[in-house]
Amino acid sequence: MGPGAPACPPPWRPQLLRLALVVFLCLWFTSEANQQLAELPPRGWNSYDSFSWTVDETAYLQNAKILAEKLLPHGYQYAVIDYLWYRRFVDGAYSDSYGFDNIDEWGRPFPDLQRFPSSKADRGFSQIASKVHEMGLKFGIHLMKGISKQAVNARTPILDVETGKPYVENGRQWTAADIGLTQKTCQWMHNGFMGVNTDIGAGRAFLRSLYRQYAGWGVDFVKVDCIFGTDYSPKELITVSELLQEIDRPIVLSISPGTEVTPALAENISEHVNMYRITGDDWDSWKDVSSHFTVSSAFAAANKIGATGLRGKSWPDLDMLPFGWLTDGGVNQGPHRPCNLTFDEQKAQMTLWSMAKSPLMYGGDLRHLDNNTLSIITNPTLLKINHYSKNNMEFHYVYVYGESTSSRGHSGHLSSQYPVHLTKHDGIVVGLTSCSSDLAKGWFVLSQNGKSDHICRNYRPENGKDISFCLGKTKPHLASDDNIMDNEEYQAKFHLAVADINDSCLDASASRRRTASERKLPMFSRCRWHENQMWELNDNGNLVSSYSRLCAKVESSNEGVGITGARAWIATGSKGEIYLAFFNLDDTMSRNITARISDLEKVLGTSFVRKHSCSCTDVWSGRNLGLLKEEVSALVNPHGSVVSELMC
Repeated sequence: MGPGAPACPPPWRPQLLRLALVVFLCLWFTSEANQQLAELPPRGWNSYDSFSWTVDETAYLQNAKILAEKLLPHGYQYAVIDYLWYRRFVDGAYSDSYGFDNIDEWGRPFPDLQRFPSSKADRGFSQIASKVHEMGLKFGIHLMKGISKQAVNARTPILDVETGKPYVENGRQWTAADIGLTQKTCQWMHNGFMGVNTDIGAGRAFLRSLYRQYAGWGVDFVKVDCIFGTDYSPKELITVSELLQEIDRPIVLSISPGTEVTPALAENISEHVNMYRITGDDWDSWKDVSSHFTVSSAFAAANKIGATGLRGKSWPDLDMLPFGWLTDGGVNQGPHRPCNLTFDEQKAQMTLWSMAKSPLMYGGDLRHLDNNTLSIITNPTLLKINHYSKNNMEFHYVYVYGESTSSRGHSGHLSSQYPVHLTKHDGIVVGLTSCSSDLAKGWFVLSQNGKSDHICRNYRPENGKDISFCLGKTKPHLASDDNIMDNEEYQAKFHLAVADINDSCLDASASRRRTASERKLPMFSRCRWHENQMWELNDNGNLVSSYSRLCAKVESSNEGVGITGARAWIATGSKGEIYLAFFNLDDTMSRNITARISDLEKVLGTSFVRKHSCSCTDVWSGRNLGLLKEEVSALVNPHGSVVSELMC
């Protein structure tokens, strides 16, 4: 090589560089921060159904130990402490009491030291999380949205995680009182928590300090409550999602509750979370279970199952499995009663949850787990369907006693000799939906000479006769600060009242948690200055709630949900399997439900149905039913289910 000629790199250097790049990429993809979250519907145990808010460290770890021994081999890996773990369990404390919560100098909750004695070391859950991780499990906690009323009233400073000192912006030290949205307290826990103003740096700084602390404790899963459904708080929800992406530790984000959630409402939120509830609370009643059929079908049809989510995928959540030994919602009592669902009803619930690929969170006290319940929640085929199946959807072509319940071009409910029907009574529901929905349009102002204006919407009930539903429009008159009335933000807002009820205004969200089967009637309470009673009418004919920014709709009210008839779901497996589930929602009569193999071909195509005869295995019993020709038929008990694995 002559003078000045460029030096050639040793022949081994390019290979070494390539090897280094491969190692770097492997480390990057396998690092915690870049793990894909919720690639499969999460499974685990949650303390709420069995302990309400009273669970303690001993009971929690006992349940976690059994979870690791009996359910972790079946994919149940999250052990979640549900709400109010920071509330002191003393006389006078209950689910919506004030003044009993432990908050630190930065306004953040820390565990009740009597119930969780290991937390005395760091005023956190680090030691419990470490024990859970040693069991091979992941650690989860429940959170309320926003900031506690106690912190706001105490005007606690806000931690700046970058400096470790109080947050300062524009030369001013900010406090909890500056960021708490006092007109947006959680409606069913108004003494507990309120939303945070995420439009300002101090609000985001407070939430950042919260979630950095939880990551430091070793939290793997957070369930954030009073932030979805009729308590919809999209700005705070998206902010939380963004803050979790800043953290190196992967944390699954679950949101709740799901009252009046629709696919349209979830459309702009599912990408920011991993699990989102789509109904109210599911307890151990058949009305609650049966109310999930229509809503789960809607989310499947909208292709929301396994859609893009926070650092991975997102899953419509049908709520916990309330089997085994339980308590009651919101009480100061632990497990004290058995599940009210029959064995058939529990199997039907597990079947629907699996076919819809819902997260599976067991709610009963695992210390009393019996073999029958264990067999339901660990059925290997249903768990395989829940995690690995595709093409999950309601199947509209079934026959009952020879009568077709095919939709025949009518989407939604089955039309049959035994149709889905609702028990009616005279009255109207004022519900909430996404403002983009056609159901949300058509509101208008009706002016009457010498009388107050009314906000109305024309509505056609099932009898076909148009009616106008109207509410009186009144200016908010209970402002705590008269100056607030001059604020331009509030000039277009109004209360909605009923003429014959003095000082009573329409609420947008219930003052207590609603179960999945409860239907919303017009709810009125004493008029007050709160976003929950503030409404606006926009140029699109939408009646907009200031509390959630959802829009009002009008429909017939229903006293209970009383859904009956036959339903069916299908899904497919990786080896060509077809999973067909029949459900009999009737109360007293067994039904012979049939599906034609030719109709399966219509829906799934010839890649799954290659011939009009199928080998069939009953999923619950494991019994081989041999070769079935032309149709699949089963006698299904009331409130029961039959699941078949077919190879066609």
